Amino acid sequence: MDRVIYTGMSGAKQIFEQQATTTHNLANVSTTGFKAQVDSFRAVPIQGPGLPTRTFVVDTTVTADFKPGPIQQTNRDLDLAIEGKGWLAVRRADGSEAYTRNGSLKISENGLLQTENGLSVLSESGGPISIPPDVRIAIGKDGTISSMQSLTAPGPTNIVDRLKLVNPSESNLVRGGDGLFETADKSNVLPDATVRVVNGALEGSNVNVIDAMVNMIDLARQFDTHMKLLQNAENNDSKATQILSLS
Repeated sequence: MDRVIYTGMSGAKQIFEQQATTTHNLANVSTTGFKAQVDSFRAVPIQGPGLPTRTFVVDTTVTADFKPGPIQQTNRDLDLAIEGKGWLAVRRADGSEAYTRNGSLKISENGLLQTENGLSVLSESGGPISIPPDVRIAIGKDGTISSMQSLTAPGPTNIVDRLKLVNPSESNLVRGGDGLFETADKSNVLPDATVRVVNGALEGSNVNVIDAMVNMIDLARQFDTHMKLLQNAENNDSKATQILSLS
């Protein structure tokens, strides 16, 4: 049988996997702070006897699209969006530090500032942030958290803590299985005083629906081309068998 079937099979398999990536991006169009995953194909020469005339194709996750998403006003005290570049540092359940652009926060039963998924938001010192009871909080542009009594007449504000806002090199960031980002070497990033936030707002997903749909259609056509290649190889094999049976 013609070995072209292996070339066609590898191409179809990798196109199918890239379709899954595009579908994943489309499914997160409304996910707060989501960054689209970027994949690409690369050719891998086939190693073995004979001339290097054929290659396999491999789908590789190159990076994420770090372009900021649209900022949407919510007027909620515990919502924040990061302006431009920057990340909010959080603590995973295993104790490791991770970074997110999803600024939808909440206060736990124990008074800890957390993400909507229950991860602790980190302060500049690297520890959790405790919010006093019966207060309203406001988050300044530099990440400073201030509190004001909510059960009495408005009075002076008190500084509670400051968010750990970082701005690591995007080339050193990788996406974890939980959707959060981390550094490639698992090291923690130092706070960056230049990162700015918007209180009472959230950053939307940066997935471009039109581009994703066009890419999905293009991948479907490429998949059909590889299927036809396999069908042609099968037809050639069948014709060759008929010719040999006549001899």
